[in-house]
Amino acid sequence: MTPFDLVLTPRGVRFLGRVLPCSIGKGRITSTKREGDGATPVGQHQIVGMLYRPDRIPRPSHWAKPIGPNDLWSDDQGDSAYNTQVRAPYAFSHETLRRSDPLYDLVLIMDWNWPNAQPGLGSAIFIHQWRRPGYPTEGCIAFSRTDLHWLAARILPGTRVIVPSLA
Repeated sequence: MTPFDLVLTPRGVRFLGRVLPCSIGKGRITSTKREGDGATPVGQHQIVGMLYRPDRIPRPSHWAKPIGPNDLWSDDQGDSAYNTQVRAPYAFSHETLRRSDPLYDLVLIMDWNWPNAQPGLGSAIFIHQWRRPGYPTEGCIAFSRTDLHWLAARILPGTRVIVPSLA
């Protein structure tokens, strides 16, 4: 591990000498991730993308891509585009990236079950803004708006996200 890794600990995520409070999945931590279990997957993941709402926040990094009104994320196990970004209109089950709440104003995409997704092993495992401290996610890692923006300004594609089984 290096100071440039995001490392989940019982106190939060350690990064660049700081520990940032975070929320994890309502299903806690799992080494047997499944679609819909609400758990955060164990492993060494990488940041593979950054999305943001240009109508709400300035571009957080030069490599961030805007979320448009038709941007979605497929969570349908029967979809050949499962666990990838897709566009509306879309017939398969999906998650809307341009939400009415601020949770996805800034999204860091992790490489869990990506790019060659296996159906049923989980989709849309992101780092995003939390609803409030301690409120669990559906499997993502979530931070306060301030801490999320601080992270986004300092990470690069390929930054490792380490989720140990005993976090």
